[in-house]
Parts: sequence; C-alpha cells; structure tokens
Amino acid sequence: MSTLTYCKGLPTPANELNPLGKTQLEMFLSEYSFIFHQAVCETANHLLSADKFNKSKWNTHLQQAHRISKRHANGVIAFSQGAVDTAKANRQRHIKVLTAKAKSCEKWMKKATRKLKNASKFYRKKNWHNSKSGCQFPLSVSLQYRDTNWQNLRFQLHHKKRKLYHYQLQVNYLKVAPIRVNIPKGQAFVVGSKDESFGNQTCQWDGKTIKIRVPYCLEDKFGKYVSSEIGNFPRQVNRLPSEGAKTWHFYRKDGRWCVAVQFTPKPVERLSRSIHYSCIGIDLNPGSIGWAYIDPEGNLIHHGQMSIQMGLPRGKQDAAIRQVCFLLLQMARAYKCPIVCEELDFFGKKTQLREKGKRYARMLSGWAYSRFFEMLTAILGNRGIEVRQVNPAYTSLIGLVKYARMYGLASDEAAALAIARRGMKLGEKLPDSITAYLSVNDRKHVWSHWNQLNTKLKRLIKSRHAYYDISNWEFLANPQAGSGNALKISA
Repeated sequence: MSTLTYCKGLPTPANELNPLGKTQLEMFLSEYSFIFHQAVCETANHLLSADKFNKSKWNTHLQQAHRISKRHANGVIAFSQGAVDTAKANRQRHIKVLTAKAKSCEKWMKKATRKLKNASKFYRKKNWHNSKSGCQFPLSVSLQYRDTNWQNLRFQLHHKKRKLYHYQLQVNYLKVAPIRVNIPKGQAFVVGSKDESFGNQTCQWDGKTIKIRVPYCLEDKFGKYVSSEIGNFPRQVNRLPSEGAKTWHFYRKDGRWCVAVQFTPKPVERLSRSIHYSCIGIDLNPGSIGWAYIDPEGNLIHHGQMSIQMGLPRGKQDAAIRQVCFLLLQMARAYKCPIVCEELDFFGKKTQLREKGKRYARMLSGWAYSRFFEMLTAILGNRGIEVRQVNPAYTSLIGLVKYARMYGLASDEAAALAIARRGMKLGEKLPDSITAYLSVNDRKHVWSHWNQLNTKLKRLIKSRHAYYDISNWEFLANPQAGSGNALKISA
C-alpha cells in the first residue's frame, strides 16, 4: 500500500527555549545527528563492499560500536539501504540516458551522411538539371555566414562524432566506476512498526507532544527521554491515522530543524462512481488542457478548455497547476465521475533534444507533465476522486479523424474524448470511408489499422492545422480519388 509523508518546520515553544535560544529536542538532534551520520556512512560502505548483507549481525555491530539501541540501529540500516539503492538506481539511469543519447546521435549522423551522399550522387549526374524528382538536399549558400549548407552539415557531423566519442567514454567509465553515495549531515531517522504503541516505540507522538527515547551514548547528557510539543500536521484533508506504523525523519533545512512523518494513510470516502457510468478525459498540452465528459455509451455531453502556462519557475508553476487541478476537482465532484489522462513518458524524447530544434527542446523541457500528474493524483486522491491513466497511442489522431469534425472540437478536446472512451474500454475502429481505401487486415488489432493510417498521413500532412482543411478523409487515404474542388494530394 502507498504511503504519505507530512513535513513541517520543528516548532520552538517559548517555554522550552534554553539560554542559547534552542529547545532540548534541537540540542539532542544536533548531538545525535553526528552519531547517526557516522553509523550511516559505515553501513553504506559495508553495503557497497559486502557480497551478502546480514542485517541481524550488522544491527548487533552498530549497537556495540555506537552504543545505540536496536530500534535506532534499524533506522540507520533503513536509511543506508535507501541511500545505496537510490545511488545504484541513479547510476543505471545515468547509463541508460547516455546510451540513449549516443544512439540518437548515431541515428542523426547516419541520416546526415546519407543526405550528403545522395545529394553528391545527384549532382554528379550530367543531366541533373532535367531531373523530375529533384535533389532532397539541394546546395545553397548563406550570404550572412558565407558558407554553404553542405559545409555546415559537415561541420555538425564533425562535432557529433566528438560528442558520440565522449558519450561512449562516459558509459564505459560508469560501468566500472565505484558507486559513491552522498550521505548528508544533520539527519536522524527512526523506523516505526504497526505492532508498537503510537506506531513507533522510540518516537511516540500523541498528536501534540513527541517523546523520543535517547540512545545509550547520550543518556548522561540528556537523560532517558527527550520530549517537545511539536503540535499536529495541519492539512485541508488530513489522512494521518491515530493507529498504524509511523516512521519519523528529522533533518536540517535552511538552518532550522524540520520533522517529517511517513505513514499509511487512512482510506477516504470514494465520491466518484465506477468508470463504466461516465468519466472525464483530459489532454494536457503546453498551453492548454482540453477536457471532455462522456456518458456510459461514450457519447460527448460537455467539453471545454483550460489555459495553463508552462515553463514558469517552480513556485509559480506549482501554483498554476494547483489552480487547474482544483477546477478539475470541481467538475469531477459535479459529475461524480473519475478523471482519465494519458500515461506519457518523455524519456526517449528528452534524450534526443540535441538533435531537435531549440524551440522544441525549450518547450519539452518546460513541460511539467509529471509534476501535473503528481499534483492531480494527490489533490483528487485525497478527496475521493479516482484518477486513471491509459495508453496514449494514437489518441490525437483518433480525435482528429473521428470526432473533431463530428462535434466541432478543438484538437485537444477531440483527443480528450478519445482518452475518455479508452478509459471506458470502448473500441475505436476506423471510419468506413477510410478503410475502403486502405488494405486493412481484419485479423490484426485495431491499432495496426491506426498505425497504417498514421504512417500514410505523415507523408502527406506536415502541420496539425492542415487536418482542419480536409473536407473528406478518403482523399488522403486514396489521393487518386475525387475531382473538382476536392483536396488533391500526390503520393
């Protein structure tokens, strides 16, 4: 089951302040954080060097070496294992990113080399002036830079080769280099258990006051227990249960101590009905969000757009996303239905940013889709509204081909309608006017038919705005058909 974490700055009640202006709890955390840091570093080094890890024996070693209790040692081991596992996962992801960038670089170089080769072959012909097809990469000169496009492409190829060489060196080094784990100072971590009172025997919190068991090494200085009034964790929807395991994490941030509690949230009352009754589909774009509400049969009932600006600083971006999430929450409450969105992963596209234009790279880098989905799930999930993700394959194409002209929708609204129908597991067959001109195999999956149409359209249409200029889709599937004022496109 998923967990939640509530954080807040550690309060400093006036009646608990000493002559130094600190509470007894802050004094204790400052002392214990040094011991905790040493124990975590020792455990992390052991985890990285040892072939097998015996948790019981290492727990005993920590108790004897640092004079801490068993439960304090459990917190050290859990924190160390999390840090080591994160470092290993980051190393694998770093290798994966560099490998993907190298692959994208090789693909671009292969395409550019082929372009130069074909263009050179074309101009070597004696009668190239009379060629009907023309050159795919015609020679041109820039008066501003006093350079030809061929020379510019060769210059780019030269630098791509150097970049590819550096990628390969980095990957080879990372595969054999030892993993280094960053262990920050000013930390204290105590693992809880559901079988213990207040969810944690070492840190017991009754909703107002926390009471911490002091390790043996600091009993002479602080006594057996340290307590402080930390209050509650105020939230609009507080899902912190009175029972269950509670893991406590104390850390320093911006010169002050903070406290975080991790727990299994108590369930909330589900307000949204089953997705088979109705749902709202949303399609997120860098400038707007299109939404569509459909009935149990998949017919469009309501639709609209919400403007959202991307590429803002983190604080302003979160505020803009939060505002849109609460608008979606109001609609979901009014219709009592779940919200369906796409499950997008931009890992592959972000590894190709060097081969794309600056405008595309800036747009994709500033598009906070993962942050939007994270906040949408948190806000709606805390209030009983289900959020479901679906496969995004061909949703934009389906919306433009089938629903944009039928209902008079914008492209994002039409895609939202296709997303909502996919969330309800409704089929999306190609219109008969298109299948009549495509070699459709009924035995294959319907996505195979959409892939066939998508491949054909990519060769005929360069801009999404051109979709709205099409009077009849059969002229795209069969460019030789039609006459008069119909749209004629040569294959």
